[in-house]
Amino acid sequence: MIFYLLSIGFVSILAQVVLLRELNVAFFGVELIYIIAIAVWLLSTGVGALLRDRSPVSHARVSRLLIWFSFLLLAEVVVVRSMRLISGAIPGTFLPFGVQIAGLAAAIVPVGVLLGALFRRAAALYIAHDGLPEESRESAETLETGSRRTSASARTLARAYAIESAGGLAGGLFSTVSLAAGLQNFAVAIVCGAVAFLTVLLALRRGAAAPPTAALALRHDAERKRARVASILGLAIFAGLGAASPRIDRALTTLVHPALVASKDSPYGRVTVTSSGGQFVVYENDAIAYETESVSAEEIVHIAAANLEDIDRVLVLGGGLEGTAAEIAKYAPRRVDVVELNPVIVSLSERHLPAGYRAALGREGVSLHIEDPRRFAARTPDVYDLVLIGAADPASGQTNRFFTREFFAECARVLSPGGVVAFRLMSSENVWTPLLSYRNASIVKALEEVFEDAVVLPGTQNVIIASNRSLSRDTALLGGRLRDSGVETKLVTPAYIEYLYTNDRFGEIDRRLSETPVASNTDSRPVCYRYSGLIWLSKFFPSLITADVGSPDLASGRGASVVVSLAALAGAVVAFFRRAVRFRRAALAALAGFVGMALETVMILHYQVESGVLYQNLGVLLMALMAGLAAGAAIVPRLARARQHNSFSLNRICGLALAGGFSLLSIVSVGFLRAEGATGLWTVSFLLLLCGFLVAGVFAYASLIGASSPREQSAMIGPLYAADLLGGCAGSIVCCIFLIPFAGMEQTAGVAFLVSLVALLAV
Repeated sequence: MIFYLLSIGFVSILAQVVLLRELNVAFFGVELIYIIAIAVWLLSTGVGALLRDRSPVSHARVSRLLIWFSFLLLAEVVVVRSMRLISGAIPGTFLPFGVQIAGLAAAIVPVGVLLGALFRRAAALYIAHDGLPEESRESAETLETGSRRTSASARTLARAYAIESAGGLAGGLFSTVSLAAGLQNFAVAIVCGAVAFLTVLLALRRGAAAPPTAALALRHDAERKRARVASILGLAIFAGLGAASPRIDRALTTLVHPALVASKDSPYGRVTVTSSGGQFVVYENDAIAYETESVSAEEIVHIAAANLEDIDRVLVLGGGLEGTAAEIAKYAPRRVDVVELNPVIVSLSERHLPAGYRAALGREGVSLHIEDPRRFAARTPDVYDLVLIGAADPASGQTNRFFTREFFAECARVLSPGGVVAFRLMSSENVWTPLLSYRNASIVKALEEVFEDAVVLPGTQNVIIASNRSLSRDTALLGGRLRDSGVETKLVTPAYIEYLYTNDRFGEIDRRLSETPVASNTDSRPVCYRYSGLIWLSKFFPSLITADVGSPDLASGRGASVVVSLAALAGAVVAFFRRAVRFRRAALAALAGFVGMALETVMILHYQVESGVLYQNLGVLLMALMAGLAAGAAIVPRLARARQHNSFSLNRICGLALAGGFSLLSIVSVGFLRAEGATGLWTVSFLLLLCGFLVAGVFAYASLIGASSPREQSAMIGPLYAADLLGGCAGSIVCCIFLIPFAGMEQTAGVAFLVSLVALLAV
């Protein structure tokens, strides 16, 4: 039934967003987890579609699976929240990679398998057109008129795929609107389960054709009554859970944060505040944003201030709430503009942090702006003596955008002659591995392309200062300015400044940065993001720590030879077996899934690198993809039927156009990655819509090869749907583990182009 397919699409995308958000928090906001999780989701859904159920397919059995799904989704949210408690991990540490993958699989596989099985059974009901158990379908078909047979035969797998995708479109829209409305992720999971129960009630009320025998009718009615009672009880239970969701949500959060003060989902991730022994800690996606006993703000403020004779106007781009505003106030500047990205962090900080932190933001001349720091720096007409960049370490696409050449240029634009820009970078005090050298050098090179001079000070946290004039290295001058200012400090003293500028690490860092051959970090080529991903992987694979991977370039050398050879081998296999109809169907669906996932991954990660709001807009992006899937699966079969009498067998023109469209989209994606300036949500959404259209279009084309009757369409549901999902799974794994970290985003799009040529051979 159409109603089932729509609902399955809706709850599938909503459940996916819910679990992805939970996993993002559990793994400290590392975006590669998104891609790994999507790969596992596709794999498990494909396995679920392949599983055969010996019991006849009926409305009641589909309803039973939906009921199981409702409870299972909530259970998986609990599993993710308690993952660290179960594994016995020390708070704040990364779990071993194997434990992470096992926890991720435990959270996703059961739901994915169940949803794959649900689609297969719902699609079979839709194609059969009567909703009867399979054992009664043949007898029922003998009673149908010729017109009814024609109508049933029009119900293809491609149409079922289109209807499910349309439901996914609605699910993506709801996930985005609910977050904007302030609905917590746990509450969204409750809504998702309630929708499944409501679907069962409404679908059972619509009824189905009467079974041809009295025995079948009795059994059918008994199953429907049990499902109806279960759905009513389930709705009542979920209504109670919804009413108690704030308390349950808080209790689940305390599993990881026993000293919890407050927690709230925001457009940029989950913000959590804890308090213990008078120390307040603020987390974003469970990674520490700042804490009230740190001297980190003191270090960046006073070292930067020592490079200025007078401080009149200051711009703080992030980090003002961690004490930066309080430290800069000691110099009594006439004006301080503090720009914070996340309104939820500001709200929770103003309510729960110590009075001293809040008082600094309320001083005369201090203005707090809730806005994207990059956007503020780009539009403000004001000029500042000191610009402090308080962004977190560039370990994700969300923070990498504050360490690019383009952002540094925006900071330089608002800097007065002789002004200073300063920021921090987590590092290593004694040993710089090749990966760390490449990452830091890519940032410093971007900085030096904008400013006349830059200084990198050693430590576990590098303080980096830049200016459009030559910076002094005279410690007597710098220390004297700090002494003459009369400010009180805990760590930064004239002696400390002398130590930073005169120890042997100072010269060694300068030498290492100048000798490291790496491209500068830019918006269009975020090489720093690549090295940050490898540094994250090196935490679990120690051999990567000393690996010298060099600059990302898959277009030459051994990497290019391997990729081209594999593509040629795949093309040869496809060309040899292309006359086997089943192989051709599966190959086309799998290749479309692979290319679609590769391009989707590149577009989503690039959007995060440039905009930093993936947590908020993930639903919109998935919604655009689902809209494309729905359109492609609905339109392509109609085009195919319209061309059935041309000289090409089975509308080969459509197949060639679709595979060629993938090739063209891959080329467009490379240009998209190289485009200067910010990439907007609607541009990325449009590209994802095209990507989804091509994936579903190829899937629909494959489903029409050698299969026209309802029985043939039903027989291919599992194999073809699974091939599409498993191809997507392979694309996700290859992209996030190998291509993007080791080759870069542009080269990943290039690999997608090569695979699209193999798809052309299959057509």
